This record gives sequence, C-alpha cells and structure tokens, in this order.
Amino acid sequence: MNPPDKAIVLSVDEKSQIQALDRTQPGLPIKKGRAGTMTHDYKRHGTTTLFAALDVKTGAVIGECLPRHRAKEFIRFLKKIDRVVAKHLDLHLVVDNYKTHKTEEVQAWLDKHPRFKLHFTPTSCSWLNLVERLFAEITRQRIRRGTFASVPDLEAAITDWIDAHNADPKPFSWTAKAGKIITKHRRAKKALAIASAGCK
Repeated sequence: MNPPDKAIVLSVDEKSQIQALDRTQPGLPIKKGRAGTMTHDYKRHGTTTLFAALDVKTGAVIGECLPRHRAKEFIRFLKKIDRVVAKHLDLHLVVDNYKTHKTEEVQAWLDKHPRFKLHFTPTSCSWLNLVERLFAEITRQRIRRGTFASVPDLEAAITDWIDAHNADPKPFSWTAKAGKIITKHRRAKKALAIASAGCK
C-alpha cells in the first residue's frame, strides 16, 4: 500500500498448462442473430507456462513463456526481471504461496539479489494477486478462441498480445466499493447459515 521511494511493485505469477489447441475446423465469428462458434473437438500440440510480472502502477508487463514451472524456471524469470528493470530500483514482488517461490534455490538467489523483496498472498488467496486479472484478459482476448498448430505458435501469440498491451499499458483499477463487497459477503454468509440450518 505504501511502496518505498525508488521502488517498483510487480504482481508476479505463472499461468501453467496453457494448451496449444488446434481446432478441427475454423470457428465462425459472431454476427447479427448468431453467436460465434468453435468446434468441440481439437488436437493437442503441447503446453507452455506463461511467467508474468505486472507493474501495478503503469500496467506494463514483463512476460516469458517457459516449458515448465519449477524453481529453476522461476529463477530464470527473476533474472529476466533483474535485466529489464532499472538497477537503481528496488523490486517488491507480490507472489502467491506456491512452493516453487519458496525453495532453497530461490532463497539462495534472492539472498544474492537484495533488491528483490517477496511479499506473499495469504494461503488460498492467489486471486488477490493482480496479475490474475491480466491472465483472465489474455485468456479471454487471445487464448480461449485461438487455434494453434504448435507450442511455438501459441507462444508467439502470447508474446504478440503482451507487446500490443505494452504499446499502451494501463493499470488495472479496482472499481468495486468496499462497502458493497462487505454487504454482499454478509448477505451470502447469512443465506448460507439459513440454508445450513434448514439441512439439519
């Protein structure tokens, strides 16, 4: 909430198991009176993992597709962040509690790179990490209805999407009012309690 001076806050995570799916027939676009279509059957050509770091202030993205999401790949992505971000800035990374982010290898690398500071979301709350919103956008806009004949095709499409996004980045802003969220939560909790009491 109060990042120090000369620092950048990055929301970091990986979207794993993105499938390169090749539809058996091309989908038809949406038009008046008809929804867009896509076939239910497809060929799988493998998967990739997108590592992404979203600058929460500017909306710019650092991204890289890698074949897996182990500690080794996470360190490789941290090295990319280290190369890309100006050296005079400290880096505050918001990450989830995934074990890959906490291995001895990762900790040893972080010890040698003190400008990196990791902040973990609570357990089972990775949805709080803003980069998840970015993953939803890239899935909706580029991946879900895409047709990819190979993993390199899929990775090229992801890279193109990130490049287009970074040409005019905009930060995500939270528009829901806290009072509304709390009211909905209380109403849902009350309904759940009534339903649970009725089941006994």
